[in-house]
Amino acid sequence: MTPHTPAPGGTAPLGSHTVARVGYGAMQLERLHADRPAAVALLHRARELGVNHIDTAQFYGFGFVNEVIREAFGDSEDVVVVSKVGADPEPEGPIPLRFAQRPEELRASVEDNLRTLGRERLDVVNLRRPDTGPGLRAEGDQIVPLDDQLAVMTALRDEGKIGAIGMSSVTAEVLRKALPAGIVCVQNAYSLVGRDDEDVLAVCAAEGIAWVPYFPLGGSFPGLPKVSEEAAAVRIAEHLGATVSQVGLAWLLHHYPRTLLIPGTASVAHLEENTAAGSLVLDEAAMTALDAVESRSSDVRIG
Repeated sequence: MTPHTPAPGGTAPLGSHTVARVGYGAMQLERLHADRPAAVALLHRARELGVNHIDTAQFYGFGFVNEVIREAFGDSEDVVVVSKVGADPEPEGPIPLRFAQRPEELRASVEDNLRTLGRERLDVVNLRRPDTGPGLRAEGDQIVPLDDQLAVMTALRDEGKIGAIGMSSVTAEVLRKALPAGIVCVQNAYSLVGRDDEDVLAVCAAEGIAWVPYFPLGGSFPGLPKVSEEAAAVRIAEHLGATVSQVGLAWLLHHYPRTLLIPGTASVAHLEENTAAGSLVLDEAAMTALDAVESRSSDVRIG
């Protein structure tokens, strides 16, 4: 499938691939569980808009999201599919997710992703660690040494089951330890109003690693700051005739040239709004005002 428009936000490297800087995070597709054709149509619309980087996980919709991606794109090399391991669904739990950090669980999760996506190889797999950011923290046998995890991840890469390794929710110290494994991207919670991980971004910048911020607009958990509530972003959005969300996404693109966005939505209109953020130009005065926004902590514990 050929996109009808240029890559939104331009392009940047993701491992051995070149992808649009505005991609699509597929977690919200599970909201369309009762309307599978609408979910497939949304993915097709993303591709028409120039998106060729799809972020997913087996635990999104308990496999439903991966199955929709398979239906929409098959095993096409035209779309870079990035998944993550380190957690499994737990439908009956107080939170429908649990850590799955042990090496055998990481391998099983890769196999599950391959099966539901219908692919022989996953382009990139992020190791979701419990080191930082909002969310759960590991306990008991889920506290696993990094070296043990990277051993199985590199083995899976050597076997051809994954193309490259990324990291998620890691500290700068953990990222530095992981560098010899050849890390191609980092996914951490990060936004205009929640910049706890500037030190992690600095490591990425020094090593030429792609930065893939999740919760790019804040506010996904109670207690997290929201870009929509930031006065400077509201003022600039009004001046530019844009939405506050577009300003928040555009700031991320301007902040670091290897930033890859993966905003998620179940709405075609919202998808089009997000991809249009890739064309929003922030001048020096706007960037100065946004850079001066106070960062508020995103370290919210869940569970």
